Amino acid sequence: MVDTQRDVPIKSALIEALVVMKIVKHCSSQFPTTATGSIVGMDSNGVLEITNAFPFPTIDVSTTDSHQNDASSLAAAAPRAKANIVYQNEMIKHLKEVNVDANNVGWYTSATMGNFINLSFVENQYHYQRENDKTVALVHDVSRSSQGALSLRAFKLSTEFMAAYKEAKFTTDSLQKSKLTFKDIVVEVPIVVHNSHLLTSFLHQIPASPDSAEIPLPASLDDIRRDPAKIPAHPSFDTLDLSIDPFLEKTCDLLLDSIEAHYTDLNNHQYYQRQLTREQFKITQWQTKRKAENAARVAAKQQPLPEDEWQRLFKLPQEPSRLEGMLNARQVEQYSKQVDGFTASITAKMFAVRGNLLPE
Repeated sequence: MVDTQRDVPIKSALIEALVVMKIVKHCSSQFPTTATGSIVGMDSNGVLEITNAFPFPTIDVSTTDSHQNDASSLAAAAPRAKANIVYQNEMIKHLKEVNVDANNVGWYTSATMGNFINLSFVENQYHYQRENDKTVALVHDVSRSSQGALSLRAFKLSTEFMAAYKEAKFTTDSLQKSKLTFKDIVVEVPIVVHNSHLLTSFLHQIPASPDSAEIPLPASLDDIRRDPAKIPAHPSFDTLDLSIDPFLEKTCDLLLDSIEAHYTDLNNHQYYQRQLTREQFKITQWQTKRKAENAARVAAKQQPLPEDEWQRLFKLPQEPSRLEGMLNARQVEQYSKQVDGFTASITAKMFAVRGNLLPE
């Protein structure tokens, strides 16, 4: 039974509402610096139950702009730091003493505008997933959640990417053989937020809206005094605002930066191909010349020279890893999906007022 349960893949993640509040509070308090922490729980028939979470110790770095990137990079690498691993084990030990679920099931991190797919994220998740395949990474987008919609997603590395990352081979030949693309890097796990029975009972006790939309008219002034009419809420004109969402503008800027980084990586790979072609041409010339020399020496009844000296004389350039390019392409896809979601409402507004925008 135990072996059968281990083979069941993760179908969804069941997160307690208190855990969600802890993650949101920690990530919001550390914004714009990256916040990371550990999550604990248990796996039950393919459902990963996350019952508790605790943050990693805060790194004492100056909060000035010049040190913000240093603080973010140190915080992003916190899940695999030796000191934090010891801290995590101590916390799990204390949780066991109070009879709380103390099985590590992954970690969580904060993000800004969906920018989380990078090498640090992959290294952290690989650090957890190589020991236990039933672990996930929770990503909380603070900037997106600040608009009133909770943005919390769960990811794990795919089996194909885990095998490729273990071999540390991300060359063109290896990617062609394994047929690994940027879409196969991470797999999103559905999230279900679970409330306790006490909280559910409280929510059911909140007065609901009337079943009928028709309200009976008062028969006398006494009825009006006893039950005064409720003034409806002031209408909101925010939906009629034609200004472009600032999140859309920022996402487009980040998308352009990612595309520029993609072209930079592509230029580096093209430079490697030119260098490789140049060196191979030199090797071919040397081999042709050596064969001609050996033919002349054989005709003169002399000992031919070795033809494998080119391995010592010439050095082929090392192919750069394609991992950064794959991660960047996956991040471009993430930004593209966000832009697609933002433009749905804006396009409808522009279509509605297109008559006033066209010149007469």
